[in-house]
Amino acid sequence: MVAIAEQEELLWLALRLTPQLGARRAVDLIEKFGSPGAIFQLESRDLEGAGLPAGVARSIEAGSVIDDALEQQRLLRSTGTEIVTYFDDRYPALLKQIYDPPLVMFARGRVELLEGPNVAIVGTRRPSAYGTTVADRFSRELSDAGVTIVSGMARGIDTAAHKATLAVAGKTVAVLGCGVDVIYPAENKNLAAQIARDGLLLSEYPMRTPGYPQNFPVRNRIVSGLSHGVMIVEGAQYSGSAITARLALDQGREVFAVPGNITSKQSWGPNLLIRQGARLVQEPSDVLCDLPLEARQKLRASGRQKLLMPENEAEHPMQALRAKVMQALPYDVPLAMDELIQKLNTGGMVSTSELIAILFDLELEGIVRQMPGKAYAKVWH
Repeated sequence: MVAIAEQEELLWLALRLTPQLGARRAVDLIEKFGSPGAIFQLESRDLEGAGLPAGVARSIEAGSVIDDALEQQRLLRSTGTEIVTYFDDRYPALLKQIYDPPLVMFARGRVELLEGPNVAIVGTRRPSAYGTTVADRFSRELSDAGVTIVSGMARGIDTAAHKATLAVAGKTVAVLGCGVDVIYPAENKNLAAQIARDGLLLSEYPMRTPGYPQNFPVRNRIVSGLSHGVMIVEGAQYSGSAITARLALDQGREVFAVPGNITSKQSWGPNLLIRQGARLVQEPSDVLCDLPLEARQKLRASGRQKLLMPENEAEHPMQALRAKVMQALPYDVPLAMDELIQKLNTGGMVSTSELIAILFDLELEGIVRQMPGKAYAKVWH
């Protein structure tokens, strides 16, 4: 399903707006009855028989939210927004794995960016110069490697991550705690407009929903749920980024933390996460190498696409780089990723994404083995 008919869209919106009807219960109803249209044709006693409270059943039977749904549909058209429903082919499989995935997401921009692979970069709203620099660098280099950067468009680290990604024409998704037509914070008006054009604004909240404080911890489950891994740059021990990290752990996602100054309160969050088992990261390659297999396979394909020339070329650069990697790697002493890049770059620039693609292929073929500390060595045969 790439797009849905206007009437069907209206009924999806009505289902989303029905008071006291949670996403999980709505999904169960659709799986039982087939579609929102079929649900709105039922009598209240049938809906109560399906497990709905009497008040919710009567609300659906009366169609009491249809006028609100019509207004939402008008706002969708006027802002270039579309909805992605739970049963839409574009709905991310990763997000369906969480405990309470949203029934409907409001999407403004490039919906295809939901495909990933995604890494969330989040942190404090009051970063140090160090934190801003780290968020900028990791966002740029991960974007160059083909990763989509997910964040929440909040002040501070989130804003730095989005801006750095857009600066290198990378892919970014902003998950909002308000409607996608509401600018929050207000100073990010221009950033929101650029993301709507070149990236994706995403929210589970209907149009014109203000940025209520209680919305933001709830939306954090989507930030982590969309992502293969979550990276915490700076944040206090009980900050929003710490909440996102805990959600990521509950969802089975990789959690990466950038170590910080032990005397700074902004470092307490990531430093504590590292003590509790989060992966300490110092280089973007640390993130890339620890992503799940599915994500690394997508990045490998992306790296190959960047490297390969048209078929009529005599030699593929991928093969030439592969030979250089094999020549540079030792058998006995593992070589760290940054040392390998430095060694290869004596004869020309090699990007991290290109190297990840090569090393992943060599690992699959059993020619190279990854060792602790993101180091690599050739395998004796």
